[in-house]
Amino acid sequence: MADNRKAIRSVAGSLVLAVIGRVMGIIDIPLRGLQKIAGQTGMASFFLLPNMAVFTVFVLIPFVINFAYSMTGGTQIFLDERRFVGLQQYREIFSCSSYLDPNSCVQDGFWTAVGNTAWFVVIQVTLLILVSLITALILNREIIGRGFWRAVFFFPVLLSPVVTGLIWRWILERQGLLNFILYEMFGAGQFNWLTDRTTAFVATIGVSIWAHMGFYTLILLAGLQAIPRDLYEAAQMDGTSRSRIFWRITLPLLMPNLIVVLVLALIRAVQVFDEVFVLTHGGPGTSTMYLIQYIYEMGFASELRNPGLAAAASILMGAVLVVLTLMQMAASRRNEKKGER
Repeated sequence: MADNRKAIRSVAGSLVLAVIGRVMGIIDIPLRGLQKIAGQTGMASFFLLPNMAVFTVFVLIPFVINFAYSMTGGTQIFLDERRFVGLQQYREIFSCSSYLDPNSCVQDGFWTAVGNTAWFVVIQVTLLILVSLITALILNREIIGRGFWRAVFFFPVLLSPVVTGLIWRWILERQGLLNFILYEMFGAGQFNWLTDRTTAFVATIGVSIWAHMGFYTLILLAGLQAIPRDLYEAAQMDGTSRSRIFWRITLPLLMPNLIVVLVLALIRAVQVFDEVFVLTHGGPGTSTMYLIQYIYEMGFASELRNPGLAAAASILMGAVLVVLTLMQMAASRRNEKKGER
């Protein structure tokens, strides 16, 4: 029986390979003719066409349309129904007596969102890198169940941002799990974690760190494992302290990974929206209203919507993201040059 099964599998495999070979042979005929006409360079362009088509349809054309919207005014959705106003939306955004005081600006909501986003980026990225680095250092050591703990820390990355926001809203709301635990263990009263401006802001930072630290921990852990063990052994033989080993060996050799983590974390933090919107809806008031949510509200959800203003704000945010992306590319090239040396 076993021999018969092996024979059947062999015949079936041969038939499948024959069919695939025949199909590929048919496809190869026009491709060979095209290669004779276009050459190797032309063939590379030919195979890039599907990706370029997708990029054009889903990135380039929407960008052009968005830029056109930023030059128009009114509340109408369709572009042909809107009036051309030139740079008026940008002038309104930058019309401020003091950029540090949103109340002095014509578009105070925009600058409030910018200020909230700036504070969020500075605090969240700093804490995220510190927590990820400490976690990576711990997981790089010989600890019991190291593989299990690595999976545990990476698990939140696999969750949808909406699911993350719903989970933590269930924990932090007034009748939520955290208040229940505090009451049962310490007899504490119910705290308004999501309706107080300070605690709501802190909650958005904490939830964001919890949701994304696993990804950055993985990058830093890969960098730690790439450091030669011989360096540590030599330093220990010389009697070097652990703190000196960290500052003189680990941190300098881990710096390329830290730069990548920094830039990626900055880009993600600037674009924060999903889990925060589900968690606090931008409240209380505008204390957790970040830039992406402002663009969404102004373009679609607000009663006083202004798609042109939302488009202008998104263009300005896109410019910031381009700068951060260029920083990442420059850092990657610098790392490549160091590696070649």
